[in-house]
Amino acid sequence: MSDPHLLLALDQGTTSSRAIVFNKSGQKVAVAQREFAQHYPRPGWVEHDAEEIWATQLAVMTEVLESPDVTMSAVAAIGITNQRETLVVWDRASGRPVAPAIVWQDRRTADDCARWREAGHEEQVTALTGLRLDPYFTGSKLAWLLRETPGLRERAKRGEVLAGTIDTWLLWKLTDGAVHATDASNASRTLLCNIDTVAWDDALLALMEVPRAMLPEIRDSAGDFGRVADGLPGAGLPIAGVAGDQQAALFGQACFERGMAKNTYGTGCFLLMQTGAERVASANNLLTTVAWRLRGRPAYALEGSVFVAGAAVQWARDELKLVSSAEELSELAGSVPDAGGSILVPAFAGLGAPHWDPYARGTWMGLTRGTGRAQLCRAVLESIALQSADLMQAMMQDSGLELKELRVDGGASRSDVLMQIQADLLGCEVVRPQETETTALGAAYLAGLGVGLWSDREEIAAQWAQERVFVREGERFRHDALWKDWQRAVRRAKAWAREDDA
Repeated sequence: MSDPHLLLALDQGTTSSRAIVFNKSGQKVAVAQREFAQHYPRPGWVEHDAEEIWATQLAVMTEVLESPDVTMSAVAAIGITNQRETLVVWDRASGRPVAPAIVWQDRRTADDCARWREAGHEEQVTALTGLRLDPYFTGSKLAWLLRETPGLRERAKRGEVLAGTIDTWLLWKLTDGAVHATDASNASRTLLCNIDTVAWDDALLALMEVPRAMLPEIRDSAGDFGRVADGLPGAGLPIAGVAGDQQAALFGQACFERGMAKNTYGTGCFLLMQTGAERVASANNLLTTVAWRLRGRPAYALEGSVFVAGAAVQWARDELKLVSSAEELSELAGSVPDAGGSILVPAFAGLGAPHWDPYARGTWMGLTRGTGRAQLCRAVLESIALQSADLMQAMMQDSGLELKELRVDGGASRSDVLMQIQADLLGCEVVRPQETETTALGAAYLAGLGVGLWSDREEIAAQWAQERVFVREGERFRHDALWKDWQRAVRRAKAWAREDDA
């Protein structure tokens, strides 16, 4: 038997849990996926069952390890990547969650964030974290749960309950409680971590009244995260890489040089530009985040977050019944040259960067009697590309760099129609790699680095290969006009859910 040369990536996303085994060349060997339930107990609330997340992740892990193309002895390590900002709090003794997981999309803490902002805390919070006071981030969710659950804060102070993002929850379950840890990229998304020291910050913990005792240890993104416990599939395998899904995708796209950028088209849409050892403060409402930390040295990124991207396609398919599949939507959208003047602002969970309005709500503008299914489908795809164009404009202004190439990945990047719309709006090359599962691939690469399967990132970068390049077609003024109409529509969607809005 040859030396271990396979890597198992556990990709825990917002709507499904996946496991993918890659070989050392970055090619998929085995894949398994299971969806899990989304819960919406109140308007603006989004919850998951953390036990169901664990069960589905364990099931797909078992499935790929039992694949005929995979043997345990060939697996070198496990990497974990996860939906970020989602909060799990569980009992240390029983290992059972004390409440439903509060998902990153959840907006229940909008009023808390507004209160902190009105009290003058946002400038300090942004200076310490690179983030904004927004319900998106984990800290406000934890503050809410500690306040609203009788006795929970006292139990947390005594160390009886633990908190973490999804990576921390999976690590705890995989190691049977031996490891309570997170990596630097996930920690940087909590509103509780100092982005310069990459450590939990006393001032932030005090502001949100979070006991330090319940928080995980922050570790490098590649390194020792323990081993899979006895009695579980993969028992004894080292867990050697962890990163939040968007940082993992940046790594999987081999964006290792300053100014390189990627956009992931998943449930949400996430644009990241690598800024290296330099932390770039945004003047255009973007986020500064830890891309990863290797050997104690953090690398940073500018990030823009779109809350609803592929989720808009799911909404059109499942709720509106416009189409029966994402492929049908893309085909219909490609059958017409434009959306007939209609503009969808899919602010179903508020607006992220660069607008940051938790009170915005979804709107569809410019509908006429001539608007048909094809135009509606086109408007759905245009809404994804337009939100990304907003981010790119802000990112270029912040960084002072003119983007020549955007690397793309995620499920919706497989739509040629969407990628062409994106290239038309941006005016730069949109490059789709041969392997679009770059989130899972990034976790695998980090795990490989963690166990020495690769000696450096240059070896990994040499494996990246493009599949197709999209360039602008048609007249620029048409795309500029669409972008101006989009700005008008966004202004009308803002502040919709505010009761005091005139």
